[in-house]
Amino acid sequence: MTLTLNGELLKLADNLNAHDLIVQLSYENQRIALEVNKAIIPKSKHAEFTLNEGDICEIIKAVGGG
Repeated sequence: MTLTLNGELLKLADNLNAHDLIVQLSYENQRIALEVNKAIIPKSKHAEFTLNEGDICEIIKAVGGG
């Protein structure tokens, strides 16, 4: 399947869920927010949220500082 991630086309295997995407991109132990088609997907729902062909995803990484 192909989806858009942070403005770039990304080809992935079919039937991935949000958790699979995060692991594949090496974000699993980082503080991130995931948005799919303009909706924030809570971390508690990542494993059950199925991605679909053409989805538009944004991953925002939290940055600490002061």
